[in-house]
Amino acid sequence: MIENTPIDLKEEDLEILNSPIGLKYLFADKRTDVGKALRMATYEIELRSLQANLVDLQNWVIQEKKKVVILFEGRDAAGKGGAIRRITAHINPRHFKIVALPKPDEEEVGQWYFQRYVNKLPKPGEMVLFDRSWYNRAVVEPVNGFCTQEEYDVFMGQVNDFERMILESGTYLIKFYFSITKEEQAKRFRDIKSSPLKKWKITPVDLRAQELWDQYTEYKLKMFDKTNTDMAPWVYIDADRKTEARIQALKHILSHIPYTIPEQTPEQTPEESE
Repeated sequence: MIENTPIDLKEEDLEILNSPIGLKYLFADKRTDVGKALRMATYEIELRSLQANLVDLQNWVIQEKKKVVILFEGRDAAGKGGAIRRITAHINPRHFKIVALPKPDEEEVGQWYFQRYVNKLPKPGEMVLFDRSWYNRAVVEPVNGFCTQEEYDVFMGQVNDFERMILESGTYLIKFYFSITKEEQAKRFRDIKSSPLKKWKITPVDLRAQELWDQYTEYKLKMFDKTNTDMAPWVYIDADRKTEARIQALKHILSHIPYTIPEQTPEQTPEESE
C-alpha cells in the first residue's frame, strides 16, 4: 500500500526511485512511504559514492605512507559506532584499526594517562579510528567520578600539547563530536533496551546519562573552550538523524585530507589478493 501524502517528485527523483536501490526501499514495507524511500535511496547512493572515494583516500595513505587519526566523541547513543562502520565498510582492513579501549588495567592506571593511546597511534600507511579517545578524561570520567580533580586538571593542561606533537609527527588528526538532543538519546536508549540484539550495548554509565545530562553539558563546553584549537579544531556534527551525520563525517574526512588518486593501487600481499 502506497501512502497518499502528496509529494512533488522531480525527474531525478523518479530516476532514483526506479533504480534498483530505490525499488528496494519502495517495497521494503507493506505500507510504502515514498518520501522516506526517496530519502533512504538518495542516502545510500551518496554513501556508496563517498565510500568509493574513501577507498581512493586510503590507497593514497598506503602508497604515500601517511598517518591518519580520527576521533569519534559524543554522548552515549550518539551514533559514533554506526558512523565508524560505514566509514570502514569497504576500505582495506589490513591498513586501518578501530580502537575502543576498555577501562584501564592496574598497570595502565600507573602510567602517564596518554601512554595507552600513544601505543595505538598509526604507523606509516595506516588509519586509526578511536571510538572514544583520550577525551574520556575531559567529560565521561569527571562526570562519573572516575578521576580526581587533579587528574582532570593535568589532562586539560597537557592535551593540546599532546595533539600538537601528533600533528608535528606528520599525522592527520580529525576530531568529531556527534551531538544529539536529550529527547533523541532517550528514544535511542528505549530502542536499544527493547532490542534482543542490541541490549548488550547498555552499560551502567549509559543508564545514568539522562540523569547527568546537565553535568555532561557543563564538561563538554569546558572541553570545547579549552581544546577547540586552530591546529586541532572540533568538527561538530548534528547527529539526531544518523544518515545525515554519517554523510557529513565522510565528506569532512575527504575534504580535510588532501589526497590524490594514486596512478595504481598499492601492491597487495599474496594474502590480500586472495
